[in-house]
Amino acid sequence: MNRNQPASVKPWHQTNWDWRAALNFICGGTGTGLLVAAALFGGAAYPWLALVALAFVGFGLFWVWMEIGKPWRAINVFFHPHTSWMTRESIVAGPLFLAALAAAATGKGWLIVLAALLALAFLYCQGRILKASKGIPAWRAPAIVPLVIATGLTEGMGVAAAALAAAGGLADRTPIIVLVVLLVAREIAWRRYRSALAASGAPRGTLDVLGRMHRPFSVAGNWAPALLLAASLLVQSGAGGLTIIAGAAAALFGWYAKFTIVARAAFNQGFALPVLPIRGKGERVPGAKPGWQKPAGG
Repeated sequence: MNRNQPASVKPWHQTNWDWRAALNFICGGTGTGLLVAAALFGGAAYPWLALVALAFVGFGLFWVWMEIGKPWRAINVFFHPHTSWMTRESIVAGPLFLAALAAAATGKGWLIVLAALLALAFLYCQGRILKASKGIPAWRAPAIVPLVIATGLTEGMGVAAAALAAAGGLADRTPIIVLVVLLVAREIAWRRYRSALAASGAPRGTLDVLGRMHRPFSVAGNWAPALLLAASLLVQSGAGGLTIIAGAAAALFGWYAKFTIVARAAFNQGFALPVLPIRGKGERVPGAKPGWQKPAGG
């Protein structure tokens, strides 16, 4: 870096959202994805799958509450539905719990569908929460929304497939095929997200963190589980074990990805200097944006 460039203007890692905020996206995504998977393929197992899903969502919301500086003022989060996607997420959470609990208790089809639709709304709100954070380039990219939705659905389907296989209730192979499709969709969403950041420019710290994440997430989190699931479709003996491993990997690496994006890659905008300040008289020095990777081709 040019010695005239002040280091204090470089992007620095935000500290407002840490692992507790990441847990909201991790658990909320898995829980809502699991509610959708249970609605589609749960059958007789729907009641306990729905309760597990709500436990995930509730655990994530608990850690958001714990992160708030004054947690007993958390009621204020409900007062801004016209401007805040976090408010909208919180508003959806109440009906989501009521519908899912009623569906688990009664088994009525319309309640199961309602709970799944509310779960999708909750998951969409999570993606929009990140996109609305304009000061964090890793979050504000529009491609973050399909990535959050894709990984939440993949995690939920992975947990459902693994749980049903472990309980001996996965006679139908359709959930396995759906999980393979979701893994491919998540890989596509991930690559589009990285490409979007490279095209628009991002802090070097963000790109470095995501670059280190790419291979384990892509290979071990998406392609390997997809191949294991494909193998489980071709064999009889050991198919359940392969499904359990693949489903667990689909969920665990989704958690890894969201923790990395929320808690590790979240460098803020930094500052751009149109003209660098020079002490005394001298030639005009071109401006700079320290710590920032220029857009691809820019």
